[in-house]
Amino acid sequence: MNEQLLTTLLQQVGSGEVKVAEALQRLRHWPVEVLESARIDHHRLLRTSQPEVVFGATKTPTQLIEILGAMLASSTVVLATRVAPEKAELIRQQLPQLTFHPTARILTGNDQYIPAGSGQGTVVIVTAGTSDLAVAEEARITLQWFGHEVATLCDVGVAGIHRILAHVDLLQQARVVIVAAGMEGALPSVVAGLTASPVIGVPTSIGYGAGAGGYAALLGMLNSCSPGLAVVNIDNGFGAACMAAAINRAN
Repeated sequence: MNEQLLTTLLQQVGSGEVKVAEALQRLRHWPVEVLESARIDHHRLLRTSQPEVVFGATKTPTQLIEILGAMLASSTVVLATRVAPEKAELIRQQLPQLTFHPTARILTGNDQYIPAGSGQGTVVIVTAGTSDLAVAEEARITLQWFGHEVATLCDVGVAGIHRILAHVDLLQQARVVIVAAGMEGALPSVVAGLTASPVIGVPTSIGYGAGAGGYAALLGMLNSCSPGLAVVNIDNGFGAACMAAAINRAN
C-alpha cells in the first residue's frame, strides 16, 4: 500500500464508489501480514517511501515462495536480493510471474506498481571494473524498481583515468553518483573530486590477497580526502541504492 493507492481508496470510500466493507477487506493485512516464516511490513512504503525488500541469501526456497507469493498479491513492487540462480529457478517454478536478474542476483515482480517520477534527477552508477558489475547491477535494479532514473558508466577505473574524465559532464549533471570499486578503492575519491553531486562509494570484494575481501577498498574510501563522499558496506549495492533514492527522492 502506497500513499497514492491509499489516497485513491479513501476518495472512493468518500464518494461512495467503494463500500466501507470492501475497503476494510483491502486493508485487512495492513500494516503487517503475519506468515508462517515472516511478517510482511506493507506499511513500509507509506512510512519511509521505500518498499520492503526481501534478503534472499539465507532464506530457503520454501520461505521465499511463501513471502514473495504474499507480496505479489499486494499492490507494491516485489524485490528479493542475493538469490542464487538455483534457488531462483526453484522459486520461479512456483511463481513464474517473477523475473530473475542473474548478474544482480535479484528477483523482481509487480513491475506495474513501479512509481513514476520518484526522483528529482538521474542517479549515475559507476564501476571501476567489469568485475564490479554484480554490485552495480544490484544498485541499478533496486533504483529502477523504486522508480528512479538511472544511467551507468562501466569499467572506468583509475588504471585508465582518461576513461572517467571523458564523462565529467554526466557526473556533474547527476543528482547522485554511486561508485563501485574494489582493489584499492580509489575511484570514488576521483569522482568526488569531479562533481558537486553527493557520491556514495561501494567497496567491492574484488582484488588480490592484501585486498582482504574488500577491506582495503573500504578503508581507502573511508580515508578519502575528497569531500562529499559517503561509504556503505562491502558489496552493498542495495544499501547504496536506498541511500541514493533517499537523496534523489522527489518531495
